[in-house]
Amino acid sequence: MFVPIIGSIIYLITQVYNKRDAEKITSEITHIINPTKKIKDLEKQLQFSKTYQNRFNLADAFLEIKDYNNAIPHYLEAIEGNMQNDFYVIKQLIEAYFNIKNFDNVILYAEKIKDHPEFKKSKSQFLYGLALEKLDKFEEAETNLRAIDIRYSFYNERFVLAKFLISRNKETEAKEILEEIYSESQHMTKPNKKLFRATIQDVEKLLASKNI
Repeated sequence: MFVPIIGSIIYLITQVYNKRDAEKITSEITHIINPTKKIKDLEKQLQFSKTYQNRFNLADAFLEIKDYNNAIPHYLEAIEGNMQNDFYVIKQLIEAYFNIKNFDNVILYAEKIKDHPEFKKSKSQFLYGLALEKLDKFEEAETNLRAIDIRYSFYNERFVLAKFLISRNKETEAKEILEEIYSESQHMTKPNKKLFRATIQDVEKLLASKNI
């Protein structure tokens, strides 16, 4: 009496669920190989149902392929359609605006979320600092750029911070940051050494140069 039931459960587990997983994995691989297909699929979803989530997903997909000019309008509409400003959407919007060198809007939107706890020591705060530098607001820029000077993390950003300090004639402080990065690089895991190889090489070159 129980054999057919058990057989059905086994079939569902081994066939149905695995098939669904396989289809999901196949779809994800296809989207990685052919990102334009992912965009088209998400555009169809948005046409079918103009929800906040569908619009947000499409904006993120544009951001992934560095199509910032198409990402921005969807982020803006997502915010407009939401009763509360969405912290994550604004973070993405800051990144998109920075990459098209619209520094005024980077600052505008960063200041909407700068009191949010997750803004502190984030990539968004770092981009905010860089935008302030571009507009010659150097003291504010330094305050925000220094926020990411955290050991064993933010290697690329800390290298940029060191270069910023050199430009402000603060070579001693810049050298301390560069030496910390170099010291930390000696204890990196192999994947991190590979990931940050170019940054570590730049650190070594700058330390060896006459500029520091």
